[in-house]
Amino acid sequence: MRVLVLGATGGTGRHVLEQAISAGHEVTALVRDPTKLGTIEGIRSLTGDATNTVDVRAALDGQQAVLNALGSRSLTHPVEAASTAILVPEAEKVGIERLIVCSAFGVGETRDGANASQRAFFSTMLGRVYSAKEVADAAVRASNLDWTLVYPTRLTNTPPTGRILAVESFAGVGRVSRADVARFMVEQLDSAAWSRQTVIVSGR
Repeated sequence: MRVLVLGATGGTGRHVLEQAISAGHEVTALVRDPTKLGTIEGIRSLTGDATNTVDVRAALDGQQAVLNALGSRSLTHPVEAASTAILVPEAEKVGIERLIVCSAFGVGETRDGANASQRAFFSTMLGRVYSAKEVADAAVRASNLDWTLVYPTRLTNTPPTGRILAVESFAGVGRVSRADVARFMVEQLDSAAWSRQTVIVSGR
């Protein structure tokens, strides 16, 4: 499958990129700074900004699916809402077959499963980022695309375990490897199990 990866130089996005290549997909990465990709064989890199309509339109040309692992590097200037406002209509125009988005546990209705200290942290330190993600996720849900929204619990940089808990609702403090989340996202490209659904993923 021809797949566009957004957020490919981020902590989770790098794993998404590698997993997509390993799975045999034809991968394109849209990145602002190609040097941050390093040397990865089997990808096509495009220089551009995910919040720029022209760049996104060019990156989507010829693609079948999108793996969106874009995350805000700044807590005060989140990019998720702005990027999704461009991505969704452009993806609909070109007939993207599958859209897999990495959001975050604590965004939207998943906040109901968080404890008091988590909710306080989400609304203070991560308030602007989570608000942007909520707007972005709502735009994805309202689209005509075949989407899956993935909500990982606390992300870690630990080695993959291959053991994922994928559920509609979750309560408590969970942790999950970025590599495991990436593998789950890539697997959804060829699966209808979570088509047009929200899924919370955590480690077992």
